Amino acid sequence: MNVSLKSVVTAIAGVAAAAVIATGAMAANINGAGASFPYPIYAKWAGAYQGVAHVGLNYQSIGSGGGIAQIKAKTVTFGATDAPLKKAELDKFGLAQFPTVIGGVVPVINVPGVNAGQLVLNGEVLADIFLGKISRWDDPKIKALNPGVNLPGKAISVVHRADASGTSFVFTTYLARVSKEWAGSVGAATAVDWPVGIGAKGNEGVAGNVAQTSGSIGYVEFAYAKQNHLKHTRMVNKDNKVVVPSADTFKAAAANADWAGAANSGFYIILVDQPGATAWPITATTYILVYKQPQDVNATKEVLKFFQWSYKNGGNAALSLDYVPLPQNATQAIEASWKQIQGW
Repeated sequence: MNVSLKSVVTAIAGVAAAAVIATGAMAANINGAGASFPYPIYAKWAGAYQGVAHVGLNYQSIGSGGGIAQIKAKTVTFGATDAPLKKAELDKFGLAQFPTVIGGVVPVINVPGVNAGQLVLNGEVLADIFLGKISRWDDPKIKALNPGVNLPGKAISVVHRADASGTSFVFTTYLARVSKEWAGSVGAATAVDWPVGIGAKGNEGVAGNVAQTSGSIGYVEFAYAKQNHLKHTRMVNKDNKVVVPSADTFKAAAANADWAGAANSGFYIILVDQPGATAWPITATTYILVYKQPQDVNATKEVLKFFQWSYKNGGNAALSLDYVPLPQNATQAIEASWKQIQGW
């Protein structure tokens, strides 16, 4: 993760606060915490929004588990998570949930002599690597998917998330869909008992560890792979087609989502292992959590205004970071669902 992104958000918050003091305006900073998956796009949206609304974003990229914990503890105005809460849990805590943007989780590698996008993996092989069953890069199963690629006889070093992570939820949900052994022995959650590997905090930590460790493999949101110049793999999808991670392949994975219908379940949508010749198999949408009856009605209203503006004006910024903006039918359903939030 580039340090400059964190500096952007800190600077935005400081500038906005100064503007409030200087002008006597009623606007205040938006306070949130959670998923690192969407951090790059939230930072970019925040920079543009501050210039328009004079409202800054104070967002802590602490992982989905932290975001859920902080909103439940009412220490932030909004929480952010890549692992959606089911309706029963939303109702229990009086929370509303809505998605903001679509992105992709990608395997990233540091293998000498192998270039970005050169290595092909499928779900079974990826699961076996993270199970520890495949422990060398020249394993016959990897070689069978990569004829002509010079794979070294080097040990595989697995890097996974150490914190409660929505990115891990997406990744392990995919592995559980494609591997019965993974589903039975490890399962899918924001935090699991990893069979092998070393843990790192945040997408930032995984990206940093992979970059520094020869022979390693990890998983991050695609923007982190690009920003940190990491080598991503290609994947074999549900239709048995080899695909590359991109905004187009993430969009293809979300093509069949029923956004209007999902409003009845708090927009609980899982986009991994979707059909489609061009669908990226580890696609996800990321979510915001706010209280339906917030302690600070005006602060929550500012959160909704920020994301409403981002839906309308932030599409190009999202695409520039290889996220996919939500389609219009999704944003319409989301904004209609905000009627349940006091003050909107």
